[in-house]
Amino acid sequence: MLQVQVLRNNPELVKAKLAIKHFKQPELVDEIVALDDERKRIQTEYDTIQSKVNAASKEIGKLMGQGKKEEAELMKAEVASYKSQVTLLNEQMIASEAVLHDKLIVLPNLPADIVPIGKTPEENLNVKQSGTIPVLHEGALPHWDLIKKYDLVDFETGAKITGSGFPLYKGKGAKFQRVLAQYFLDFNTAAGYTEYLPPFMVNKDSAYGTGQLPDKDGQMYHATEDDFYLIPTAEVPVTNIFRDVILKEEELPVKMTAYSPCFRREAGSFGKEVRGLNRVHQFEKVEIIQLVEPEKSYEVLDQMVAHVEALLQSLELPYRILRLCGGDMSFTSALTYDFEVFSAAQERWLEVSSVSNFEGFQTNRMKCRYKDSTNKTKPVHSLNGSSLALPRIYASLIENNQYDGGIKLPKVLQSYFGSENLI
Repeated sequence: MLQVQVLRNNPELVKAKLAIKHFKQPELVDEIVALDDERKRIQTEYDTIQSKVNAASKEIGKLMGQGKKEEAELMKAEVASYKSQVTLLNEQMIASEAVLHDKLIVLPNLPADIVPIGKTPEENLNVKQSGTIPVLHEGALPHWDLIKKYDLVDFETGAKITGSGFPLYKGKGAKFQRVLAQYFLDFNTAAGYTEYLPPFMVNKDSAYGTGQLPDKDGQMYHATEDDFYLIPTAEVPVTNIFRDVILKEEELPVKMTAYSPCFRREAGSFGKEVRGLNRVHQFEKVEIIQLVEPEKSYEVLDQMVAHVEALLQSLELPYRILRLCGGDMSFTSALTYDFEVFSAAQERWLEVSSVSNFEGFQTNRMKCRYKDSTNKTKPVHSLNGSSLALPRIYASLIENNQYDGGIKLPKVLQSYFGSENLI
């Protein structure tokens, strides 16, 4: 959540940055500043009258001590009038703060200075491309045909059990999914990330804390009777571990990783772009999250990008790194790098990871801070990245490593799977 002072200090700059994200209500900036002015006016009036109540209460005590009961009674009547004003002002202040809060949470995070201007994915900036795109044998198949041919994933039975977009992995297909998750977690913990296995449902406060609410309300699966939300990513429960927590300086950076299923009620289009594992409503993902001092967050972002890049290199996949333009960024992000791998059978790039710096946007909402060596309370920044999302990695690996008669595994996965080949 943005701080009112940021809007107050330079409202025109804030509006210009919101325009980069194609935010359609720039007038909210002025409305919020005006609401904050009104809140301050009420607060000042409240404090003034409250000080009169306090002073009069002391004077009443003196008068009673001096035996001047009549004067004391008159002053008590005056205090009663003050108290009724204080009660009314307090009610006005609570109402004003609620309206101010409701408007503030609608504002997205401001993009960093280096975010490209643009609206569509085609306008993202390609900052790096690496790896060799494989040349497949004649008759090579896309993953949706490979998984059917080798009986790895059963979409029809998954749809019978639940609905479209809920795959059923089986046999070697299920084992391969498990192997990928285990390798990703091992890779992350070896880099100093502490592993967590979080709840897969969260309450409204947690969804609000990381910015899914109110922005993604309606896109998450909601268990209405308990008012719980199925998580769209492990980022939500893991980051909320530190909601309403004041960390010690020596505890930073906090480095966390977690595996989880992810649930997303996404409205999909038709065609190969969403076919097979390209877009599903339930999928598995391994996440990395860090909480750091603000002055270090962009250095840490670069380190997290390098970490995900090394993971992709170990899988021997051709990849590219994109810096997202303002129109393609999330509500909460200040700067995001997407990783895409090339799917040789589909002849297209598939997004497999996003690594983002949220600056103080999430931690302001969660009231997560730290105390420095002088015992001063300071803000922290949060960052997260997919390391990695499994469905499209799964699809790319089996497509790019297929040969006439089977599917080979990257060397780094062979000991995990217990074989050089998946098939």
